[in-house]
Amino acid sequence: MNLQQRDRAVNWHPYTQMKTASDAIAIVSGKGTCLFDETGKSYIDAVSSWWVTLHGHAHPYIAARVSEQLKTLEQVIFAGFTHEPAVQLSENLLKLLPDLQRKVFYSDNGSTAVEVALKMCIQKAFQQGRRKTKILAFRGAYHGDTFGAMSVSGRSAWTEPFGEMLFDVIFIDPPVPENMNRLKRCITDHKDEIACFIYEPLVQGAAGMLMHRPEDLSVLMKYCREQKILMVQDEVFTGFGRTGALFAADYLTEQPDIMCFSKGLTGGTMPMGITTCSDEIFNAFLSDDPYKTLFHGHSFTANPLACTAALASMELLLAEETSEKIRMICRKHSAFTDILKQHPKVDHARQTGTIIAWNIVSGEQTSYFNDSGKEIYNEFLKRGIIMRPLGNILYLVPPYCITEQELDFLYRHIIEVMDLVQ
Repeated sequence: MNLQQRDRAVNWHPYTQMKTASDAIAIVSGKGTCLFDETGKSYIDAVSSWWVTLHGHAHPYIAARVSEQLKTLEQVIFAGFTHEPAVQLSENLLKLLPDLQRKVFYSDNGSTAVEVALKMCIQKAFQQGRRKTKILAFRGAYHGDTFGAMSVSGRSAWTEPFGEMLFDVIFIDPPVPENMNRLKRCITDHKDEIACFIYEPLVQGAAGMLMHRPEDLSVLMKYCREQKILMVQDEVFTGFGRTGALFAADYLTEQPDIMCFSKGLTGGTMPMGITTCSDEIFNAFLSDDPYKTLFHGHSFTANPLACTAALASMELLLAEETSEKIRMICRKHSAFTDILKQHPKVDHARQTGTIIAWNIVSGEQTSYFNDSGKEIYNEFLKRGIIMRPLGNILYLVPPYCITEQELDFLYRHIIEVMDLVQ
């Protein structure tokens, strides 16, 4: 049996209806922007393998750093112990974040980073004698698939089987000038029961690459601060250069109390989650009472190999060469967005930094379950391009190592494929 057949016999893939799905494409290697299957065919990874691969596949510098660390220390319990890669990563990351961020809590992925943040906010209120059981979140949000993260994500067919098990969330629309007063009234009405406001800044990824302006989000954040509502900024997707700046926070005039990171954190090399917080949050857990401890942890918390991969990725991210590549991607995406806006089968072409998205004009409502993206997905695969539509929403989130020639190749084939849309 080939790798595809062996996979079918034993594996259950994410977000996949296994009865009707085609065999998974068997990837045997990667280099730069490309992945290679077992037949030797190459694919440009135009979505950075679920938005995680910053610098390209099998990056030699990250690989060398992880290999060296592997010979020294591969894992150690992080309760009661520490190690150089974790301390150095925390020091380096905090220097890049807004001033309020003062402490780092490690976990395993984006969902767990969000779980930690929610528990921090809810337990902080509890320990101060104020039971706050509701969360404020954007309508259509996506923060992960564990129960807490799922609760603060948009309710849909994905969450329906678990509906009665999800905790109370007050969902609001992303801010625009026209709805700001309404959003403020909602916050005022519920402020005494809201443990925190959690949000994806500037780009709501899985919701369909929905984008909002930093000016409007800053106004909403300022009002939350005035109402003494804690803010959790989920930069799992937008962090580490995706919006053009190092973090979406760099566009905002207000600062969150807590930030969440994953995806590009290790350059796509290894799983890792980080939740950073302010001194106010951290100090609320300092006590002679052992029951006021933050009871959360993972076996691989602050894994030395993952920390080392993150340190190496961050070095590459801060290099001038990478900054130039990010600016190049932003510039070319902007020009291509203008071209897409003129196409009769394109609706709502939009861009934030290295992220570009557009809707396919079809008779169906915009939805993850819209069928119009399936044939297009397969058409791109035939052309050696990996794009994973969100229903009838297409997007590009390329690795920063992509060349101008590769971007032009993608743009050309996107137009050709859009011309085929019926």
